[in-house]
Amino acid sequence: MRKAMTISYEVGDSLYLNLTNKCPCACTFCLRQNGDTAYGSDPLWLEHTPSFEEITENLSKRELDKYKNIVFCGYGEPTCELEMLKKVAKWLKERTKTPLRLNTNGLSDLINHRDTAPEFAGLIDIISISLNAPDEADYMAVTRPTFGEGSYGAMLKFAGEVKNYVPETVLTVVDVIGEENVEKSRHVAESVGVKLRVREYIPD
Repeated sequence: MRKAMTISYEVGDSLYLNLTNKCPCACTFCLRQNGDTAYGSDPLWLEHTPSFEEITENLSKRELDKYKNIVFCGYGEPTCELEMLKKVAKWLKERTKTPLRLNTNGLSDLINHRDTAPEFAGLIDIISISLNAPDEADYMAVTRPTFGEGSYGAMLKFAGEVKNYVPETVLTVVDVIGEENVEKSRHVAESVGVKLRVREYIPD
C-alpha cells in the first residue's frame, strides 16, 4: 500500500477532496479494495488525517471557481470526519460559488451517534448516497458495514431526512447490479422521496 498526502485530486471537471482513510464499510466493488489510486490520481491512502490548515493550504492552490463541483469523496467516508467536513465546507462557501457535493455511504448517524441531517443545511448543495442494493440482504452482502443489521434502515432514514436540508439528494447504485435490481432500487428511492442515479462501474 502506497501512502501520500493527496488531499485534493481532479476527476473530469470536478475537484475531489480526500479527508480520511476511515470507513465503516468494505464494499465489494470499492476501488480501495483493489489499489492505491482512483482515476489516475496520486495514491489516496493518506499518511495521516489532514488538519484544517493542511486542507485549506492545499485548496488555496486550486482555482476553485473553474470546477463543476467540489466533491467530498476520497478513499474514506467523509462523514467519519464530520466536523472537519463542515468546517471545510464553510471555508469553501466563503470563497467560491462552485456547488459542493458529498458522496457518502449514508451512515453518518451511526458513525456520529446522532441525527446529523440538519447539520448539512447551507453547507452541502448535492448529496449522493450509496444505496448499492434494492434490499437489506443484498445491501449487507455488498456493503459489509461494521454496524451490522440496521445499517440499511439507518441509511434510508438518513436519505429521507437529509433531503429536507440539502437542495439535491439522490440515492445511487452501480450498473453492474443488473436492470431488474436497478428498477427495484428506483422504487426504494421513490419510497423515501428521492431520485435514483445509476453509476457506471469503471475499475481503475
